Amino acid sequence: MDPAATDPAELDPAELDPAVNDPAAMHPYHPDSQYCVSRRIYSNPTFEEDNERQSREEKTFRERLSRMSGGSVWMCVCSGRQTLKILKGVFPVIDWLSRYPIREWLPSDVISGISTGLVCSLQGLAYALLVSVAPVYGLYSAFFPILTYFLLGTSRHISVGPFPVTCLMVGSVVLTLAPDDHFLLPANGTIDVNGTAADGATVDVEAMEAQRVMVASTMTVLVGLLQVLMGLLQVGFLVRYLSDPLVGGFTTAAAFHVLVSQLRIVLSVPTNNHNGLFSIVNTLIDVFTNIRQTNMADLVAGLVTIVIVMVVKEVNTKFQHKIPVPIPIEVIVTVAAAGISYATELESRYGASIVHSIPRGFTPAQPPNTELLLDLLGSSFSTAVVGYAVAVSVAKVYAAKHDYTIDGNQELIAFGVSNVFCGCFSSFVASTALSRTAVQESTGGKTQIAGVISAAMVMIVILALGHLLEPLQKSVLAAIVIANLKGMFLQVTEVPRLWRQNRADCFIWLATCLASVVLGLDVGLLAGLVFEMGTVVVRTQFPACSTLGNVPGTNIYRNVKSYKNIAEIPGIKIFKCNSPIYFANIDYFKERLRATVGFDAVQVFKKRNKALKKIHKLIKKGKLKATEAGEVVSEVTLGVENKGFESERDGGQDFRQVEEGDWSPAEIEVRVDWASELPVKVTVPKVHIHSLVLDFSAVSFLDVVAVKCLRLVIKEFLRIGVSVYIAGCDDEIVQKMEALSFFDKTVTRDHLFISVHDAILFIQLETANVNRQDAVIERLSLRRDSKDPPLFTEEEDLIETYANQHMAIHGLSN
Repeated sequence: MDPAATDPAELDPAELDPAVNDPAAMHPYHPDSQYCVSRRIYSNPTFEEDNERQSREEKTFRERLSRMSGGSVWMCVCSGRQTLKILKGVFPVIDWLSRYPIREWLPSDVISGISTGLVCSLQGLAYALLVSVAPVYGLYSAFFPILTYFLLGTSRHISVGPFPVTCLMVGSVVLTLAPDDHFLLPANGTIDVNGTAADGATVDVEAMEAQRVMVASTMTVLVGLLQVLMGLLQVGFLVRYLSDPLVGGFTTAAAFHVLVSQLRIVLSVPTNNHNGLFSIVNTLIDVFTNIRQTNMADLVAGLVTIVIVMVVKEVNTKFQHKIPVPIPIEVIVTVAAAGISYATELESRYGASIVHSIPRGFTPAQPPNTELLLDLLGSSFSTAVVGYAVAVSVAKVYAAKHDYTIDGNQELIAFGVSNVFCGCFSSFVASTALSRTAVQESTGGKTQIAGVISAAMVMIVILALGHLLEPLQKSVLAAIVIANLKGMFLQVTEVPRLWRQNRADCFIWLATCLASVVLGLDVGLLAGLVFEMGTVVVRTQFPACSTLGNVPGTNIYRNVKSYKNIAEIPGIKIFKCNSPIYFANIDYFKERLRATVGFDAVQVFKKRNKALKKIHKLIKKGKLKATEAGEVVSEVTLGVENKGFESERDGGQDFRQVEEGDWSPAEIEVRVDWASELPVKVTVPKVHIHSLVLDFSAVSFLDVVAVKCLRLVIKEFLRIGVSVYIAGCDDEIVQKMEALSFFDKTVTRDHLFISVHDAILFIQLETANVNRQDAVIERLSLRRDSKDPPLFTEEEDLIETYANQHMAIHGLSN
């Protein structure tokens, strides 16, 4: 290839690619589906010179902040259009409500709002049991957050309200800070679902209920404040660390917790309150210990409800395109169960556990208890993240389906304000539920006007219809919760698919699920996140490294182990690392590099020095022959032909025995063939390459430790006669090298090439032009006054004398 070939910009496109004029050539097996490019061999400096590299100025944090705040505020003051844009960003409802087509969308939103409102009411009553508060507070939680989300949210389809996982997380904190044992009168005992102790002691239900509501509402306000803070700090991206396998494992574990917590209500058996480590196991032990105390009326009602709800939901799913509105089976079952309970007097005749009181109207607003904030901080943060992650995931699904976008940071603010607002009105954490959102969307909901109408339906229940549900059995509500867990449990079917596709993701799913089941939801989520981060670190700490070979006649380089028709280039090793290189994996990088080239450059240098010292002693003792010019060619006393030494000149010359004292070794130059047998008993590792190419096309990051180590590695190879080139570096990587002082007099920018092929062609061109000998032939000078600059600085050279090199690297200067 001619280095001064024509610039590709001047070539005819048809010459570059015959498919330009022949569409048939695009077929991968067409005989003309090939192209030819003629250009220079580019190192990084020549490429930058030819293409006039531009220096980019990095803006300081102060400049960016000024642009985001001061500049924007000034423009807002001066421009009404900018002010309107800011208002639309803060209140997205202004944007879509001004363009709302009343005739086309309002009827659909009304129908959807009525259907969703009925479901919200029943799910609110049911999910209150998960929080361990009275059912009426579930109605409040289904009403208040919708009002603020209507103004601030960016999703048009999600149904805001209680979500079983966040409800259970709040409930676990409630039971921890306000357990039944704190309200026993007069002594401790085991508590049944009606609030009566098993040994005759009673519970101050009113005080317990007030304290639990205070804990739940205070935690809800704190969750909201954390979400608002994260939204203002623009850290919505943090939710991306909750991967799909992690969320899947966590929600499946939460479904197990919900199932066990509701199982005791369906059976109506007395149990103690358990939280934290092995809480599921302890609860199950209590349930089966007291299984003989099961209330058959509650059990039958619960089982019938589960069967009916699940069957009708399957019908709704199977015939969703034929049924205009899904059958509101939860509403039907609840109304029927309340009527049956009232007519048959299940509580008085069979001891069934019922809802009892659902007061009309709303409770007055009350501030949170600031004394609880520190105790609630950790649990509130995890609940805030989970609630936001679930809501945004569901919102993005429907946003993609209906072709609009979701602002993650605005969603944080919207849910944060909603939680602060509803927490002040004795409600608990709001998020969304996929089943409820599916009802709102499938019944024709177009915007959050459907949400406002659903809130109006909940308000009707609170103000007028709530007392009609007072005879309803709690087991029916628990059964509705259990029936809605089907989707979460079906996530288990993802495990075999993850095992086949990516076992690391499968382990994340399993680890998060098991940790959340055993340790509890809060600690389990943290453990799953730590495990997930650990898998990322492990995958970068032990990256995939490979030896590349060339497809003959092309510029294509692939792993030699993956293809039969790819061969390595003689005398050249091409090493590729598919990962960022940083302090944690630099030692592994060096190990894989040594395994690829087949030798340790440091050991080679040490062995060669050891052999040279012994040869030097033999020359001083006069045991080697040399010409009058001091050229050593053979050895006589050891009885071994010295093939490791060659004369600098051809032709016969007179040889003489070198007598000790007749000649100074400081004036002798020898050439040593390290591939041949040496006249001393030193085993020197063989070096079969003259060049090493490091493919950094997949390296996206270098840190200061990696840069220092790489510079040392390159100098180690240069010291034994192996040239090292780095190919495929992105401009950002080159800039990082410059910033970290990677280049010096020995390791220069001329070692960088645009591509592997450029580096290989340069090596071959250099080899042909110089016509040098085999790389294993090394010319060594014994002159003590050599003026050649050393490859290593004094501090760098000391590194090679340490047994533990990586510990010395931290003290190495640039």
